[in-house]
Amino acid sequence: MDCLLPGAPGPNAQPTMLGVMGGGQLARMFVHAAQAMGYATAVLDPDATSPAGRVSHLHVKTAYDDAQGLAHLARHCAAVTTEFENVPAPSLAWLAGQRPVAPGAAAVAICQQRAAEKAHFTRCGVPCAPYAVIETQDDLRAADAALFPAILKTAQLGYDGKGQLAVATLNALAPAWQQLGQVSCVLEKRLALRQEISVIVARAGSGDWVHLPVQQNLHRDGILAVTQVPAPDIEPVLAARAVEMAGRVAASMDYVGVLCVEFFVLQDGTLVANEMAPRPHNSGHYSIDACDVSQFELQLRCMAALPLPAPRQHSAAVMLNLLGDLWFEPGRESPSTPPWQRVLQLPGTHLHLYGKAEARRGRKMGHLTVTAADAQGAREVALEAAMRLGLPAF
Repeated sequence: MDCLLPGAPGPNAQPTMLGVMGGGQLARMFVHAAQAMGYATAVLDPDATSPAGRVSHLHVKTAYDDAQGLAHLARHCAAVTTEFENVPAPSLAWLAGQRPVAPGAAAVAICQQRAAEKAHFTRCGVPCAPYAVIETQDDLRAADAALFPAILKTAQLGYDGKGQLAVATLNALAPAWQQLGQVSCVLEKRLALRQEISVIVARAGSGDWVHLPVQQNLHRDGILAVTQVPAPDIEPVLAARAVEMAGRVAASMDYVGVLCVEFFVLQDGTLVANEMAPRPHNSGHYSIDACDVSQFELQLRCMAALPLPAPRQHSAAVMLNLLGDLWFEPGRESPSTPPWQRVLQLPGTHLHLYGKAEARRGRKMGHLTVTAADAQGAREVALEAAMRLGLPAF
């Protein structure tokens, strides 16, 4: 694919338009990155008030599998990407017949299905937690008692802790599967974890790839709460191993675009792949403020076949995820604005709100990145910010 450069400056120039499937916060940040580099943007999302649709040049307000909407997007855009993995893979495949699409439908299809994802890790030689696929009553009866205690996860559409249940014993498996609607599931052995980390790689069509620094993550209730970079508790050898594995996974899918691979670090230092996302990731948001090339610019460069420089982190960073719960004070049912002024008094604070029309408990409303000259300084300010917002320490 030739480089898709933005339109040349001039009164009659028409900037090159890039499209994104999905209109949430990831698409919004991609749109900002694309517009900063002189591109026009189009978003396909059925929500008339989607965060990305509200800031894009063109908003195609149709379902992700609507033929007319897809044709409209293809007609206007020189290339298309996606902001989340649950966009129908057939829609991406159809678009790929009209325009360059990154990532491709085949890779997205793997990431959409937990069993396929784990099987792919195994094919790549990347270890994952012991697991079994549960689709029938026979699968229930064949489940190995050695997998327990375990977590039962729906094979599709689960994210941020949704669609999964803790299952302590073999006897508890059948009721848990029934509670999840007897859909296709993955039964995964619960492992004793030391840390959770993630690696974000960007891979070009040429096969060249770069990566962001390894990120150390803390989850609460299945949702990412805190990311620290540099990862404070990860040895360089372990970090290098995680980067190599993530690059191997991307290469094995002939991947083009930004890919995040999440890993568990076990008590003995073993790395185990958890899951992957074919898009920018919550744990990479700090790169907007702490790196010279953000994950969203990397996404743009991959899909537009632009040069792919290795990102450099110029500031230590801590990212705090901001959920809708912050808008609800104890004992109050109506939302109110969090105390941003008290937080923004702190040095190195960068507030990113996603433009969502309504605050709801558990909904991702924004993030706060704290940057500093060193990791300890970033952590100290982030802890103070968390206290002022009423968030738990980390």
